[in-house]
Amino acid sequence: MIILDSSFFFTDIPLNERAMIPPSVLCELKDFRSKCRFDTLSQNMVSVESPSAESLALARKGAEKTKDITVLSETDLDVIALAIEKKAELATDDFAVSNTAQYLGIQVNPIQQRRPKLRKWKYRCIGCGRYAKDAGICDVCGSEIKRKLK
Repeated sequence: MIILDSSFFFTDIPLNERAMIPPSVLCELKDFRSKCRFDTLSQNMVSVESPSAESLALARKGAEKTKDITVLSETDLDVIALAIEKKAELATDDFAVSNTAQYLGIQVNPIQQRRPKLRKWKYRCIGCGRYAKDAGICDVCGSEIKRKLK
């Protein structure tokens, strides 16, 4: 069993095992080609299931720890949560999804990209250079605080 990110449906890579997606992935399939690919695969290879509230909380907590929470969508969190719940591998090319999943001990298989390394982030003010706990506005100088690779 493998959990698929929406990026899988934008490729022509064959699916060799049963897979699962959260319903929110369907909302990201906007073009005709990706919808047709899903329709074809859903007949016998891909099922749709919602993650539990508990696994969503774990995914969110992991994203906060890796500091990827600011760039992950609800769909991204659903995909990670479903992988936690099903104890399944995750197929994605999204670096933030991959980073959070690896932090949570989920095996990640890239779809078309190289296998990413676990990344750690910190937040730094672009004005005065001070470090902060999260993104926003600097209390000292009022400049924007941005995410930066540690």
